[in-house]
Amino acid sequence: MKSFTTADLNKQVGAVTDAARKEPVIITHHRRPKFVLMSIEAFDELHRERGDLRRSFTLEAMPEDVRNGLLALADSYEEDRDGE
Repeated sequence: MKSFTTADLNKQVGAVTDAARKEPVIITHHRRPKFVLMSIEAFDELHRERGDLRRSFTLEAMPEDVRNGLLALADSYEEDRDGE
């Protein structure tokens, strides 16, 4: 899989999108993979293979780090509202 930087995307949009027409490409930011760019046909195929790409789960089934972050955010929001 080819890789491009966000700067490449800005400067060479044609080359990046041409590569993405052939196969998904990785877009990096500060040397870390951040995005995947692919053709709509590749996305549609992925969607057909995997079904709905959205995920939902209950608080109990949620990964612990996500649950803890969400609960901390809710607590913070509640404290902010109480302080008004």
